[in-house]
Amino acid sequence: MLSCEGIYYRYGAKLDWVLNDFSHSFAPGVHLIKGYSGCGKSTLLRILGGYLPPIKGKISVAGYSKPNRKFQREALGFVFQQLNLLPLASIERNLQLAGALAGISKLQREENVLRFMTELGLEGFMKRLPGSMSGGQQQRATIARALIKEPEVLLLDEPTSGLDDLNTEVIIKVLEKFIKGGERVAVICTHDQRLDKIADEILDFNKFLPVERHLEALV
Repeated sequence: MLSCEGIYYRYGAKLDWVLNDFSHSFAPGVHLIKGYSGCGKSTLLRILGGYLPPIKGKISVAGYSKPNRKFQREALGFVFQQLNLLPLASIERNLQLAGALAGISKLQREENVLRFMTELGLEGFMKRLPGSMSGGQQQRATIARALIKEPEVLLLDEPTSGLDDLNTEVIIKVLEKFIKGGERVAVICTHDQRLDKIADEILDFNKFLPVERHLEALV
């Protein structure tokens, strides 16, 4: 479903490699990527999603060796740290647009919007604009938007960052139910140990890169 072979990436010709000969295969299930800030977690997620080309190496996503826009629209869910909700559209409209771009029928979109908004405790926020909601509510809305098309591959960047235990538990239950309910793959970049209990695999990126100098005395 999802694999990478010999991936290299850096943000400038004279800078250190962020990813250096990284290879891995992600089977169906939940995979957590952990490590210090700056160790390449978010970079890998963007490469896996086809939003950032590796300098060297091969990526395979559902059999595609190059970014496939149709697959990205229809079968890939991505949650960025920046959230990226459309500010002038209601939460319901944000989800409806994502579903429409994925080619989901109007009836199915309506069912999925209600389903995921309810599961994430947001059924009372359908008509709200993102700016009128708390950061935690926007986080949950962004996850609902990624799930609306019931993606085969789900990539999430710090989806529970800053959330309290109860709302984190809501997200954990929704993700576990969705991923474990089919042959789906979720790759989650996180510092959050609360997600460990749903992980089928945990990758520690600190094994691939040296600790940054200002952290050396603390480890």
